[in-house]
Amino acid sequence: MKVAPKNRLNFAKLAKIIDSIHHHFFQKSVKAININLTIRNWLFGWYIVEYEQNGEDRAKYGKNLISILSKNISIKGISTTSLKLSRQFYLTYPQISQTVSDKSSDYPIEPKVLLDHLSFSHFTELVKISDNYKRKFYEFECIKSIWSVRELQRQINSLYFERTGLSRDKKELILENRQKSIQQKTKEIIKDPILFEFLGLDKYQKLHESDLENELISNLQSFIMKMGNGFCFEARQKRIIIGGEYFYIDLVFYHRILKCHILIELKVDNFKHEYLGQLNSYVAYFKKMITEKENNPPVGILLCTNKTKLWLNLPKIVLVINFL
Repeated sequence: MKVAPKNRLNFAKLAKIIDSIHHHFFQKSVKAININLTIRNWLFGWYIVEYEQNGEDRAKYGKNLISILSKNISIKGISTTSLKLSRQFYLTYPQISQTVSDKSSDYPIEPKVLLDHLSFSHFTELVKISDNYKRKFYEFECIKSIWSVRELQRQINSLYFERTGLSRDKKELILENRQKSIQQKTKEIIKDPILFEFLGLDKYQKLHESDLENELISNLQSFIMKMGNGFCFEARQKRIIIGGEYFYIDLVFYHRILKCHILIELKVDNFKHEYLGQLNSYVAYFKKMITEKENNPPVGILLCTNKTKLWLNLPKIVLVINFL
């Protein structure tokens, strides 16, 4: 099956090619579903980009191409979102052409190795990483440590790449991390973040997540104190009681100009509603139990490592900041 079209594409041909690619690889997917699904999606992306650049009637569809295309393809599971992802996948991994043609590649990891060890679900996480060196690091570690998609997500969200870069003994940290992955470590560590260069963290011999938590909170505390007049540090790991249980707020400031408390929670992770709920509980507690009548209501700040569209719908009482 040839990749490059002999003649310039028109829209009808594009839809027909997408349909043809699907049926061709669907038949082969019984034997190797993951590899063929990945190649299929890469080819979707290849033809979409080819049409965007050289399609004879491309001007007719413009920016709405993928949306219109998805409505003209009768393949279950193919949507505007999946076609956009296929396009991004092709642009991120052009070297996979080596597996569907005779083209060579100087990519450090052979395309065949990538396809043999990583599912398309792995690639959907990897294409989100814009930095090539960082993405290659996760590719290699994912293959070497046999990470599941969930483990890959956890490693990215826990800033494994950045922690490795800041550690003096990189080999030992990587070796230790691989061993834990192989042993299927059950304890999930979720805590606190921010771009290291932004805060100027010192290098550690081996930077574990618990070390990272303490260092980040310390540096964030110092950073906020320098943000401008008004921030007065009040507490770190402030203990409160809600429903008979102890909870700890990472940082508490009082702003003398705004006349309100500012509560800060940090998460090395994507935004999750449970984090919002937790922070709202802290804000509600402070408003009821701590805030004086002459003060304004407290403000909660949730720091996460990755962006999410859900932030647009957050209550005004919570400010979500992204440093990455």
